[in-house]
Amino acid sequence: MEAYTKFEKARIVGSRALQISMGAPILIKLTPEDIKSMGFNPIKIAMTEFEAGVIPITVKRPHPSGEVELKKAK
Repeated sequence: MEAYTKFEKARIVGSRALQISMGAPILIKLTPEDIKSMGFNPIKIAMTEFEAGVIPITVKRPHPSGEVELKKAK
């Protein structure tokens, strides 16, 4: 997995947790016991997805030169 800053990681996980809390499907296979052990917490589920590298979000990194780098979350 490519390195993300702590701010990018927080934004990715927070955005995905919001999606999950609004009813989006979970992108990894979790048993009902796994979800229950996480306390049905969308942030913990999003962190698990982030660590598995399955979140379909692109990070836009602007550089001082005006160049913009796009990094897809893997």
